[in-house]
Amino acid sequence: MKATIRTFIAVEIDEGLRTAAAQVVEELRTAGAEIGWVAPRNMHLTLKFLGDVAEDRVPAVCDAVANALIEVGPFELELRGVGAFPNAARPRTLWIGTGSGRSALQALASRVEAATVALGFPSEDRPFQGHLTLGRVRRPSRALANLTPMLQQRADLSLGQTRIDEVVVFSSQLQRGGPIYEAIRRLSLVKQASSAWEQITTRGLPEGHHPS
Repeated sequence: MKATIRTFIAVEIDEGLRTAAAQVVEELRTAGAEIGWVAPRNMHLTLKFLGDVAEDRVPAVCDAVANALIEVGPFELELRGVGAFPNAARPRTLWIGTGSGRSALQALASRVEAATVALGFPSEDRPFQGHLTLGRVRRPSRALANLTPMLQQRADLSLGQTRIDEVVVFSSQLQRGGPIYEAIRRLSLVKQASSAWEQITTRGLPEGHHPS
């Protein structure tokens, strides 16, 4: 049997937003519901979950995603709005959504989706909705009702912005104490020949002009 790696593709947030998201978690904990909270070090926005991938296919996945990102540059992404799936009245997964920069994130996810589907991975059966998972309900309890007003109060909360300048192909090892994520490959977002300066340097500097 071939060795497999549980694999997903995501973007990360900076430490400032991890701290802000962790503070939201601490506030929601006071509801007393039985929830498995995500450790701050594991917080990310998933672009595509691939599941168990044969180890010898992982390099091809990384290469395909890298090729799909050639024309994509860095962008700023705002984390805004605390909510839940399927909804705040019946929370099962708690998350922070996105504000400004959402369309750029969606475009990024579309490129990743197309690249992985071309390799034979299943396509998503629902529209992409970028979010940062905070926790998942372990079992129903009366305390869940306490979460509804807390989520509604934070429905438009802005945590600030983070710069998205790379996409990461991660491995995930499920452990009793929580999953361990390790970066398999980090793919920088550097849009090719997108600026006037890049175009000038590609064609050659006019005589008498030198970079400072």
